[in-house]
Amino acid sequence: MEILSYAFMQRALIAALIVGITAPAIGIYLVQRRQALMGDGIGHVALTGVGLGFLLNSSPVWMATVVAVVGSVIMELIRWYGKTRGDLALAMLFYGGMAGGVMLMNLSDAGSSANLGTYLFGSITTVSPQDMVTIYVLAALVLVITIGLRRQLFAVCQDEEFARVTGLPVRLLNLLIAVTAAVTVTVAMRVVGLLLVSALMVIPVAAAQQISRSFAVTFATAVGIGVAVTLTGTTASYYVDVPSGATIVLFAIALFIAFTALAAPLARRRARTAAAAGGGGCTLEVPGSRPAEDDVRV
Repeated sequence: MEILSYAFMQRALIAALIVGITAPAIGIYLVQRRQALMGDGIGHVALTGVGLGFLLNSSPVWMATVVAVVGSVIMELIRWYGKTRGDLALAMLFYGGMAGGVMLMNLSDAGSSANLGTYLFGSITTVSPQDMVTIYVLAALVLVITIGLRRQLFAVCQDEEFARVTGLPVRLLNLLIAVTAAVTVTVAMRVVGLLLVSALMVIPVAAAQQISRSFAVTFATAVGIGVAVTLTGTTASYYVDVPSGATIVLFAIALFIAFTALAAPLARRRARTAAAAGGGGCTLEVPGSRPAEDDVRV
């Protein structure tokens, strides 16, 4: 295939594959906690790290990782201790992160509006070999946490009080989810961009939930959808010459609509199957006669 003859497209497809796996892997826990927009907030904060990387002439990806992790910890602390003004503090953190990133990029010599656009909306064809090393390391960390601690993370996301009673370190696990989400944002920002990364965390999970019931099936289906849309979107963006991030997200939304349309017929089929099984599996036989000794005399 022509697309595989170019080194930059080979890197692009590998990066897309990795992001397609890692984003839904952490996204399923965010959706379970009803924090679907957390990735969007972390993306705003991570932009400050990108700008700081350009200003200090260091790796923007690694600097964005550090800043995003710090921002995710602050968000979690606000969630724990914030009272009536917690939402206001989060809003200032989000928008301050975006404003800080734009300001720092403009102050740096290497920063420009073109560089800003590649990090905001993704530019998968510009992924360098150095970026690939970073993506490999961070993606491995994300998968070790999301798969290795899936039982504990699921318990915390499902019911924090029950998890606390069973002896799980609830706050530590919540903090781990936030930090892992921050790492995933920086892994995916070169593929779909900081402004669209939350969509890749949430939409595949939402689509999988339309047709599956168990956590394991939802997890596997969401990862499959993530891989399918990232690879398809990357390939389509190469041939049609359109932005990869927007293409990937639109493919994900299209699959969500398709899965939603399939959900109702599948639910009716399951209901008919359950009714048939219930009707045929329980029968009551009434004896035609009974012995005389079974009569009760008063």
